[in-house]
Amino acid sequence: MGLLDRLSGLLGLKKKEVHVLCLGLDNSGKTTIINKLKPSNAQSQDIVPTIGFSIEKFKSSSLSFTVFDMSGQGRYRNLWEHYYKEGQAIIFVIDSSDRLRMVVAKEELDTLLNHPDIKHRRIPILFFANKMDLRDAVTSVRVSQLLCLENIKDKPWHICASDAIKGEGLQEGVDWLQEKTIQSDPGCEDMKR
Repeated sequence: MGLLDRLSGLLGLKKKEVHVLCLGLDNSGKTTIINKLKPSNAQSQDIVPTIGFSIEKFKSSSLSFTVFDMSGQGRYRNLWEHYYKEGQAIIFVIDSSDRLRMVVAKEELDTLLNHPDIKHRRIPILFFANKMDLRDAVTSVRVSQLLCLENIKDKPWHICASDAIKGEGLQEGVDWLQEKTIQSDPGCEDMKR
């Protein structure tokens, strides 16, 4: 990174771009979360299921996020791995009210964590235990237990209870992701202080 790039980054004139993979089963709320993170004037009123993937952008105070919103439908999940190499962070969304498919979510997470393009990287993973507003939702602690998140020892991870429709819990997650992404970038040493 050149001196002008570093200087403009430190002064907040230029934001570091981070490629984020947004993964999870279909109907977990991935697209709704990404939509809610965009500026209010750029948000969609109608959310439709993602077919294949879509690319969205949003900014935090010091980072510019390019998010690959990947379809969670069974027939499209095998496409996820084609984007692992470029991913610098992962958002994994779980429908906390869908107890029946929690096992499937765990299987997909295990497949992700054991993939050669992810396994040996210290990539931050943000989990959203979404749909906390629903009556059948389990707590984020219970989601963490069901997914055995305590077994993830080689990657920073965090779980947030969220309600994507109201936007609850999303800012906490983005703040954590921003902090971990800056910490994992050797070019941002000065920004860690």
